[in-house]
Amino acid sequence: MHVGELFNLSGKIAIVTGGSRGIGEEIAIGLGEAGAKVTITARREEWLTPAQEEVKGLGIECLAVKADIGKLEDVEHLVAETLERWGKIDILVNNAGITWGTPPEDMALDKWDAVLNTNARGTLLCSQQVGKEMIKNGGGNIINVASTTGLLAVDPRIMQAIGYQASKAAIIVMTRQLAVEWAKYDIRVNAVAPFFFRTRMTKDITQRSEEEIIQHIPMGRLGREGELKGAVVFLASEASSYITGQVINIDGGMSAW
Repeated sequence: MHVGELFNLSGKIAIVTGGSRGIGEEIAIGLGEAGAKVTITARREEWLTPAQEEVKGLGIECLAVKADIGKLEDVEHLVAETLERWGKIDILVNNAGITWGTPPEDMALDKWDAVLNTNARGTLLCSQQVGKEMIKNGGGNIINVASTTGLLAVDPRIMQAIGYQASKAAIIVMTRQLAVEWAKYDIRVNAVAPFFFRTRMTKDITQRSEEEIIQHIPMGRLGREGELKGAVVFLASEASSYITGQVINIDGGMSAW
């Protein structure tokens, strides 16, 4: 297969959770640029509709579905709406996530539960419901957005978010286990693990601690807009057809120390 065909996603249908802004919107656009039709989700309509219009303005077919991925009924609705529009699902990107910053000794259980419910439970629910469709249809690709902070400890002077880290560690384990269990169905499951990019979620940390953060990064800078979508397109495409159960760190070399 010609290398141009390896990365071509024409005719593919993708769901990107948390696709209304930031990393999720970038990923949705990247998949669309490679030829896929994309469903994006968000919990808030005020972010979802403008994102859909922006994606469609780039010539990408885009369906927007309001959904809280921590709720089974919302995930079932998301899958049903996508199937009604396009009849299949080839790619799932589990990107939606929340965080809560506090010292571990002060971590309130309701905040812990909220973070784990969206990040870990939401990834499981979406993988289950979409995975069932992929099994019926003979295969697919799942890409989970984890975090380097789910692999390694973080200087507490930069970030204290143990619930977020635990949820991302759970996503990494799910990635590997689902890859092993679903390989027989021709479903590949991989993850990307970014370190710090400038997003709404990281705004306070990066504004306060950028100098301290980049001291841990060999490339000496934060991640830039556009530096995630290429890896996701690679994992969603035939270019990575013999790769499953892997985590690609997108961290400027931080995890190489």
